[in-house]
Amino acid sequence: MILSILRLEGAVSLITHLAIGFAATMAAVVVIERVVYGLQLIRRRRIESRYAPVIARALHGDSGARETLVHCPSRHNLPVARLLIEPLIDDRDPHRIAMTRTIAQDMAVLELADRYLRSPFWWRRALALRALGLLQTRERTGAIIGALDDANAGVRSAALDALADLHDPASVSAIVMRLHDSSLPVGRRAAALAAFGAACEPIVLDVAQVDPEHLVNYARALIFCGTARSRAALHGWTRDRRPEVRAAAFEALAHVGLDHEGARLAIDALARDDVPVRAMAAQALRGWNDDSEAVAELARHLDDEWAVAVRAARSLQSMGKAGAVALGAFASRGDLPGLLARQMLWRADAALP
Repeated sequence: MILSILRLEGAVSLITHLAIGFAATMAAVVVIERVVYGLQLIRRRRIESRYAPVIARALHGDSGARETLVHCPSRHNLPVARLLIEPLIDDRDPHRIAMTRTIAQDMAVLELADRYLRSPFWWRRALALRALGLLQTRERTGAIIGALDDANAGVRSAALDALADLHDPASVSAIVMRLHDSSLPVGRRAAALAAFGAACEPIVLDVAQVDPEHLVNYARALIFCGTARSRAALHGWTRDRRPEVRAAAFEALAHVGLDHEGARLAIDALARDDVPVRAMAAQALRGWNDDSEAVAELARHLDDEWAVAVRAARSLQSMGKAGAVALGAFASRGDLPGLLARQMLWRADAALP
């Protein structure tokens, strides 16, 4: 028994020492990490204070400042390139972009980006893509499109962002063809389409004709790039057998804008279609003031499912006096539709000068 106790005490002592050693090691790692981070931050601030004024002068045409950047020590190339390029995220002035691109070429930043595109490290490839996009280096459009097939999701997303920044018409087809790529974030796909606007519309409509299986995606794409040209196709899609396609078509019509045929289709859908379709049809009628039947039909749907009722109320709110009268008929009720009507009327009154 005593021997067993001694063995147990020895094991406990060993575990305790191991735990203490592990804790000390982890503490040392944290301390070292913070020291390294602090040193990097100090170095970055020193480089910023040294080169930020030089970059500002170079962008204003100072040849001496430009030479200073071109001949900066090689260890400063990457941080200086960051200081030069990162402001383009917010400042999209064409002159600023052109000057930055010229300086970057003289500093051999593009050659560095080409090397990073071939790097085995995904973050380097992503960094290179973002830089090429911000600099609008259209000579690299093909390489950026190729990066949409990179094995790493972060690199694929960076490539899509770069194409949105690059704004090269040669990349429009590639962006449209990525509408169905679920490995790319929806927001980035939408942003890329929005960056090109109506330039994407003809390709979306042409591809939709030969690929009806993905009409939902094409309809949603037209939310960002559609114009009046898309109405005829969207009218046809509101008659599709699939409710999700019909709903997406009405959602796109809400952004493209209705004509009399579209308004008639939306009113008919409110009367007989599924809940998601009714909701988007109600939304599509927002601001439509050319048809009293639309007001009456929307008013009837204040008693509908909540998704439909809210959109119907918002559309009535947008219809001026006729919509206000329809909402007022519900405002005295003590139920949820009455509360919704009062809220819309209050918002309309609050918006008046």
